[in-house]
Amino acid sequence: MTNSEIIAKLKSDNAQSIMLQFSDLHGIAKSFTIPVSKADDALASGIWFDGSSIVGFTRIAESDMYLKPDISTYGILEWLTNSEGKTARFICDVHTPEDEPFAGDPRYVLKKVMEKARRMGYVYKTGVELEFFLFETENGAIKCESAGNGYYFNADTARISEIKKEILKALSALHIDVEVSHSEVAANQHEIDFKYADAVKTADNAMTFKFAVKSIAAKHGMHATFMPKPIFGVNGSGMHTHQSFSKISDDTNAFYDARDPYHLSEIAKQFIAGLLKHAKEYSAVIAPTVNSYKRLTPGFEAPVYVCWASRNRSALVRIPKTFKDKSHVATRAELRCPDPASNPYLAFAVMLSSGLRGIENAYTLPAPSEEDVFELDDDKLTQKNIDKLPGTLLEALSYYYKSDLVKEALGDHLYKEYYRAKYAEWDEFRRAVTDWEIKKYLEVL
Repeated sequence: MTNSEIIAKLKSDNAQSIMLQFSDLHGIAKSFTIPVSKADDALASGIWFDGSSIVGFTRIAESDMYLKPDISTYGILEWLTNSEGKTARFICDVHTPEDEPFAGDPRYVLKKVMEKARRMGYVYKTGVELEFFLFETENGAIKCESAGNGYYFNADTARISEIKKEILKALSALHIDVEVSHSEVAANQHEIDFKYADAVKTADNAMTFKFAVKSIAAKHGMHATFMPKPIFGVNGSGMHTHQSFSKISDDTNAFYDARDPYHLSEIAKQFIAGLLKHAKEYSAVIAPTVNSYKRLTPGFEAPVYVCWASRNRSALVRIPKTFKDKSHVATRAELRCPDPASNPYLAFAVMLSSGLRGIENAYTLPAPSEEDVFELDDDKLTQKNIDKLPGTLLEALSYYYKSDLVKEALGDHLYKEYYRAKYAEWDEFRRAVTDWEIKKYLEVL
């Protein structure tokens, strides 16, 4: 739509205010709200804001920045509708006073890497499986406890059903095409998947999805969390990411080859080899918190070992089965280690950069590991040349810091700011005295 068509749409939708959203370094949605009367100015020129107030953006002496709404992201925030009207939403790109894209804007970082893929003749497409927990609240406190029935169980309480129904309605109003909604393995855990798309659109949808889910849950007196491992001893929440290329020349799936046993083209194999080879380097981006590495442990369907397979869910990269008549469009690679705490723009940027490095350097894909890798001891893992992901955020940051690939993908500004923020997070955890330590040591030492 054009700007004038958007203005008309705002009127026909009875929008009284507009929320302008963008992403900070951590993937947390930030926003400003303006009255609809300011829509003309916002669409034509943008809206100024203080960039020094946002983590990973600018210093106080360089604070002036502005947002340019992307009109393709227009939608209505249904849950904010009241008697005065509705609230519209745009996702924005961040610009400097010189009208240049801001190097620290995660959305711009992904666009930049995707442009590299376009120059090679490909559109990078992704689809994510976003898992989350819904917890009761009592007097403002979150009751983080496991109770329920688990995977695909279809007897949600009336309250949960109502929340999910409202989430689906809200996503529809934001033009997000939901494919499936179901309960997950752990009690209180849920998953909603939406349609495969180019990676910027998928990242926009992931940001919007998390914002909508948390807001609607809170409206119903519950707390939604995308924390990777909120409960010890049960499955954590992942953001399994399905990836493929479509050819710009004819829009066909560049990952598909009918002659290959796995239906993988040479480009797909090189891309997957890149994902595997650089997994330890980008781990701090796709598993970005101290808590992320509590999820990445054997026994809870979260991958730890750097290998690939077809149906084997213990592998880092899986090639999902497809219906025979859909293989030519549906063949893809699923990376299973990302979690929903990650910034989707940055996560997709480092995944794509790793895959492109594999293609540029013609990496050789190792043999698949179709056995349950969790059952292999260290000697067998060594014999099969199967590496492990980092075990802590600190270890992941050590690989991140030395990675020229990650630095190139994120750009110098964001690479440095991300490392600074994440190391500070680790240092805060390192110095904290936890409940586990109190229970373990207080009485006996």
